[in-house]
Amino acid sequence: MKTEENNTIRQGRGCADRKQQEKPVRTRIKICGLTRLEDIQAVNEAKPDFCGFIVEFPKSRRNVTAAQLRTLREKLDESILPVGVFVNAPVELPAQLLNEGTIALAQLHGQEDEAYIRQLKTMTDQLLIKAFSIKTEEDVKSAIRSEADYILLDQGAGGTGETFDWNLVPAIKRPWFLAGGLGCDNLETAIKMLHPWAADLSSSVETDGHKDPDKIAKAVQTVRNIKEDF
Repeated sequence: MKTEENNTIRQGRGCADRKQQEKPVRTRIKICGLTRLEDIQAVNEAKPDFCGFIVEFPKSRRNVTAAQLRTLREKLDESILPVGVFVNAPVELPAQLLNEGTIALAQLHGQEDEAYIRQLKTMTDQLLIKAFSIKTEEDVKSAIRSEADYILLDQGAGGTGETFDWNLVPAIKRPWFLAGGLGCDNLETAIKMLHPWAADLSSSVETDGHKDPDKIAKAVQTVRNIKEDF
């Protein structure tokens, strides 16, 4: 049974697809890599659309266990959709966290192929995001063909603070997330140039390796204030 929150963002996706016929909806923002209760408090104040948790991936300094995720999720404002970020995880892990309602979306950030996505879709009816490392135009074309509900275009390894060549990105009709090196200094340029459905930030809203409430608030407000010219 689909949740109300996922129905809402599915409706938003439809709006994005019909942007030539209707006034386009605003760009959304995701703050990724939350690890502490202080981070939850910061996003609860700033009210981004999504927040992300890197789940059971010890190689990342932003890693949280499934148990830690459940604890953090309990304190999250209900208006913010939690995203679990997985890197080549056993398919049962995102399926369980989706089906129990701990996360609203699963973001696949490893080498998960279309067979993995199809298998996960048989185990849950919740929404999936597939991340793609963009180096060439073919990488973008491959992303656009994905069976995931959303695609995310990134520089490569997440959280590096580096952008990729935005000139590789054509007009994309399906809803998509832009990630990689986004911060308050380039958000407006990126959004007006590429018109992503959502912007994804992580390292640019940190100070000394931890999420910075002031930077999060500024980033969210920056996106809210951008007026796009279509």
